Amino acid sequence: MDQFKQITTFVEVANRGSLSAAARAEGVAPAMISRRLDALEERLGVKLIQRTTRKIALTNEGTAFLDDCMRILADLEEAESSVSERSSNASGILTVSAPAGFGRQHVAPLIPSFLAEHSDLRLTLSLNDRVVDLIGEGVDVAIRIASLTDSNLIGVKLADNKRVVVAAPSYIKRYGAPKSIDELSGHNCLAFSSDGSQRGWTFRQNGKNVTVKVEGNMVCNDGEVLHDWAIAGKGLAWRSMWEVGAEIESGKLVTVLDEYTAPGNDIYAIFAQRRHLPLRIRSFIDFLRQAYSDPFYWKNVE
Repeated sequence: MDQFKQITTFVEVANRGSLSAAARAEGVAPAMISRRLDALEERLGVKLIQRTTRKIALTNEGTAFLDDCMRILADLEEAESSVSERSSNASGILTVSAPAGFGRQHVAPLIPSFLAEHSDLRLTLSLNDRVVDLIGEGVDVAIRIASLTDSNLIGVKLADNKRVVVAAPSYIKRYGAPKSIDELSGHNCLAFSSDGSQRGWTFRQNGKNVTVKVEGNMVCNDGEVLHDWAIAGKGLAWRSMWEVGAEIESGKLVTVLDEYTAPGNDIYAIFAQRRHLPLRIRSFIDFLRQAYSDPFYWKNVE
């Protein structure tokens, strides 16, 4: 406790510019301030402040030590604030954005349970497949499925995920399974198209990610439709495990080209601020992460 008091006194003196001003702020005699500084310098073995009857001046060691002390005290203040927030109730309006398909299946169904635990919250969920501007559009947290390479994004990983090529057993029985990504050209591939641009399928080959433009007679801008077409045996589809995991488990779909599966495409919660994250955002992220961490969740949700 004495060591901590010496540090806070040193910061007060350095910021206020005199021992007497620091003494008035703390409600003690200037002699007490002087004794604390003497004890601190003796313990550290360095001179931190040059003192005269009129003014003070930090030494080089004192300037460097002040920066460290200010950082430590700021971290302590943030830690106390975080604990205080955790002990209170989350309240206000929480605005959440999520991809349409994932949001329908794996965000919207969980919201009633979340709000049952946080009755003072009101939640707005926006489902769309574009990348939203969190600050510009007033979004508290966005769910994204991607490989986070943008260092400007602040994200918390909620769950692992990968994209796999799937087909119904009836399709495989009729046309066979591709043995390499080069053989995709001989198959009917159910492609996703958005704004007139067809999305390629990404694989891992020879240590590098390779994107392949596939061909087929059925193209759609809705992943759920592609999913249904695949189950109906109309072709191969490149889908996320969060969407097809239950069907793979039940045998409605089978995977092919597993050795070419590319990493990434995990599920993240993205938010705009790093420090003093509001309790409503932190509570929601923790709730989703706990739900998704249950290995049975992905097998049971259809």
